[in-house]
Amino acid sequence: MTSVQGQVALVAGASRGVGRGVAVSLAEAGMTVYATGRSVAAASLPPAIQPLTCDHTRDADVAAAFERVRTEAGRLDVLVNSAWGGYERMVEDGAFTWPARFWEQPLWRWEAMLGVSVRGAFVASQHAARMMVAAGRGLIVNMSYWAAQKHVGNVIYGVAKAATDKLSADMAHELREHGVAVVSLYPGLVRTEAVLAAGVFDLSNSESPEFLGRVVSALAGDPQLLDRSGQVLVAAALAQEYGIRDADDRAPVPLTLDDA
Repeated sequence: MTSVQGQVALVAGASRGVGRGVAVSLAEAGMTVYATGRSVAAASLPPAIQPLTCDHTRDADVAAAFERVRTEAGRLDVLVNSAWGGYERMVEDGAFTWPARFWEQPLWRWEAMLGVSVRGAFVASQHAARMMVAAGRGLIVNMSYWAAQKHVGNVIYGVAKAATDKLSADMAHELREHGVAVVSLYPGLVRTEAVLAAGVFDLSNSESPEFLGRVVSALAGDPQLLDRSGQVLVAAALAQEYGIRDADDRAPVPLTLDDA
């Protein structure tokens, strides 16, 4: 493994949850970290992390965030796309709509997951790729999940995750000759604020948000990174390979397609 000290990362959607945990871990690994999100200015982030208020549905906001990175840091080594919509308003008019059949799903969820989340990852990756191609190096990580491969939750969620995996694979194809890697990263059950607040999940094999950041940091320092480009990677399986443990010193068991 090579050191990631001094590398520059941008974590999209880092106000809370997975994105915040990834940003914290990358900063702890010695990276210069920029964190974006609509409410990131009010987020509880370490002072070393640079918050950039950014609505990823607004192209001008995204362009301004990446221009700030280019101007201040002069480079970008890692982009983590963790800005997702569609999880909000799961209860509408007293009905829990998240698991509803596709013909009963509210149409706003399609726009939030495809028009906002997948498109958001595409636009952010465009900006990142321009800097990374010029430098001849870089890593783009798109947060995804097993819903891309089996029915989990609802149809819209599955389509969004499948689109994310295809986005990773095809971007990797076009970026490989430029030394830039792109992967989809599958977490397990992550102890985000929402999961903990729900109080209904079995957390015995869960992962902290920071655990995912440790995995991303290891990927960024892997000298064979390009060999993984275009792949779907399971965070807990990578952690076993790299010898990474969670913040509580546990080693989460990797989920499989059968038990996800």
